[in-house]
Amino acid sequence: MQVDERQCLVETKDKVLMITINRPPMNTLSRQTLLDIEKVLNEAENDNGIRAVLISGAGEKMFSAGADITEFGSMGDKEEGNKTLIRMHELFNRIENYPKPVIACINGKALGGGNELQMACHLVVAADSAELGLPEVRLGIIPGYGGTQRLPRLIGRRRALELMLSGDRISAEKALEYGLVNRVVPAEKVREEAFNLAARLASGAPLAIKGILDSVYRGSEQDLEAGLAVERENSLAVSGSEDAIEGVTAFFSKRPPEFKGK
Repeated sequence: MQVDERQCLVETKDKVLMITINRPPMNTLSRQTLLDIEKVLNEAENDNGIRAVLISGAGEKMFSAGADITEFGSMGDKEEGNKTLIRMHELFNRIENYPKPVIACINGKALGGGNELQMACHLVVAADSAELGLPEVRLGIIPGYGGTQRLPRLIGRRRALELMLSGDRISAEKALEYGLVNRVVPAEKVREEAFNLAARLASGAPLAIKGILDSVYRGSEQDLEAGLAVERENSLAVSGSEDAIEGVTAFFSKRPPEFKGK
């Protein structure tokens, strides 16, 4: 996978694709950074050798400080600004709707677009030293990469409004209390813990995992009956698969299953 290593580092280990935002010290999300992430995700989607994705930031203090403000000049042009925002919304939607688990490893501060990026991921492991926030209001702008929509859905409208209207940051422990992250671990262990979680998911049944992700994200945006229809669709799609047969056979044989994504 060819990317600009000044923007992203890419490595695969134990069926986990590791993407590291490599723009220290702030790990800002330039357009090229985001295009590289998109390119890597596109190439990995149909690669059965990759079963999970892990996104982190280079260094120990910053997951990502968000958008590269040196690129804000074009935002004054409404037409160009609209194209940019649509592109970013499409990418973050792509991450949210990705058929393989995407885990964010928040190794430091996740601010602005960096926070919006982790909100688009499926699961989040944060260092105990991490801070999360959407400080855009302090620059006279609003979160534009999906924050105004995802944050209320994740933690509730009133908590989300307080954070966005004030621009305040919250600690990793508060983010855990709010349900914004899944786990908080010592900073020196955050990469190990996040990788172990990704590797565990990568060993699971790919078709079943894809069905669960689709059922949750597509179904939960609809009423219960429509959501149950999505669940039935995915259940029927996987129930006759080779993996389902392998899972049941392995269970009765008292051995670990060997899922192939078929």
